Amino acid sequence: MYDFRIDAADKPALYRELIAAADSLTAGEPDAVANMANIAALLWETLPELNWAGFYRHVGGELVLGPFQGRAACIRIPFGKGVCGAAAATRAVQCVADVNAFPGHIACDSASASELVVPLVHDGALVGVLDLDSPRLARFDAEDVAGCSELARLLAPRLASMDAAAPEALKTR
Repeated sequence: MYDFRIDAADKPALYRELIAAADSLTAGEPDAVANMANIAALLWETLPELNWAGFYRHVGGELVLGPFQGRAACIRIPFGKGVCGAAAATRAVQCVADVNAFPGHIACDSASASELVVPLVHDGALVGVLDLDSPRLARFDAEDVAGCSELARLLAPRLASMDAAAPEALKTR
C-alpha cells in the first residue's frame, strides 16, 4: 500500500516530493495504464484546487481518454482542437488562465476555468498529454508548468514502453 502525504510549504518543494512519489510508483512497472492511473490519483490527492487530473493517450493520430480523476470526460480529441489538442499538435505546454477565452476550448466540465496541459514526448514521439483542470481562474503558474514538465519527462518513457515492453517485462516478474 502506498501512503504519500505531500504537504510542502512551497510549490518547488511540493513538486520535488510529487515527482519522487511518482518515480516510486512507476519505477519498474511496465504497464502504462497502471502508471497513468496511479499518477492521476497522486495528482488528485496532492495538488489543490483541481476538478480534473488525468491523461489522454495518442492513439491513431488523435487523443483518446486515459486514466483520470474527476467527472466523466470527452473520449476523443482531434489534434488541434481545444487545449489538449493544441498541446498535442504543437507539442508545447498549454497553460491557460481562462479556458473560456481559449479559441476552440472543449468544455468537458463546465466548472473548469483554467487548464494546464503538458505533452508527453519520448524519443521524438508524442505518447499523450497530462491534463489538469481547475475551477479557479489562473490556477496554474510558471511553477506548475515547471513541475508538471519535469513530471512529464519522468513519465513519458515509462508510458511509451507499454506496448512493446509489457509482455516481456511481466514474464520476468
